[in-house]
Amino acid sequence: MTQKLTIQDIANLAGVAKSTVSRYLNNGYVSKEKAMLIDKVIRETGYKSNFFAKRLKTKQSKLIGIVMPRLDSFSAGKLLTGFNIILQQMGYQALILISELNSQKELDNISQLIQQGVDGIIVYSININDNHLKLINQANIPIIFTGQSHDKVNFIKVDDINAGKLMGEYIASLNHQQVVFLGVSPQDNAVGVDRYEGFKQGFLANNPQGKISFVQTDYSLEQAYNLGDTIVSFNPSAVICATDNIALGLLRYFHEKKIHVPQDISLAGFGGYPVGSISYPSLTSLAFDYKHLGIKTAEKLLSMLQNHPVTSEYDHNMNLIIRESTRLAKI
Repeated sequence: MTQKLTIQDIANLAGVAKSTVSRYLNNGYVSKEKAMLIDKVIRETGYKSNFFAKRLKTKQSKLIGIVMPRLDSFSAGKLLTGFNIILQQMGYQALILISELNSQKELDNISQLIQQGVDGIIVYSININDNHLKLINQANIPIIFTGQSHDKVNFIKVDDINAGKLMGEYIASLNHQQVVFLGVSPQDNAVGVDRYEGFKQGFLANNPQGKISFVQTDYSLEQAYNLGDTIVSFNPSAVICATDNIALGLLRYFHEKKIHVPQDISLAGFGGYPVGSISYPSLTSLAFDYKHLGIKTAEKLLSMLQNHPVTSEYDHNMNLIIRESTRLAKI
């Protein structure tokens, strides 16, 4: 096995001091002539500096920890794309851990990243509780949340209340009276509570005589499909789903039962997933710009790393995409 080169070896080959090589590797000042000599040796030998040794010298890992609830979703992919655009530009690498929609695992992942010495952490959270606050207070690195909000943490997230309100106003404008909201557990405060509460506000403010029945599901297509019988038992003229994924699962049930969308029941979701544009019928959706949200989240974290003040905020980049799956209610 070839012996691993050290900084001293590089210094000897380049004819410079060991401290000069160290400054070069850590972006310190080195004269142009000596930098060229060191660079030539590094390229010829294929030398790679020891990551952890470099960290000891710079007090930075250039690693950002990211905690995601899942990876098999449209929103997760777009958020990660946004994170990576900014982190890569600034020379950071991402270390991603998955919480599998489990709050305790989310906490364990945050703790693990702190112990591994990352410079900062982005958490796409399913909920923020007292245990999160305790952990943040003990950490000596910046942590920013997205997906959820809390007045004692730094966050940036979709304005789920306003999103729900926009959808509620739209469904009310179509004169629907009997509506089912197919939502998720209130453990997810953003999607399970805020989105539903916003919908109720928008719908009932414009249709005081309307009725909303809530049916709880999870995030999967399968569970939405399995709840089809329960949903149609309410005899709704419209069903609003907390995510596009949920809506697509229910759409499969409607197809199998020969329930025509939107002639018999209007259907809509949240997210703006591309697959909704090619479903049959195409899906009306309240679309979010998750890539933009990811970019802004990463920018805020890097500002925190520079000790710049940041403010929490709700992101309002959203757009109601009206497609074939909704129509005026039958009189």
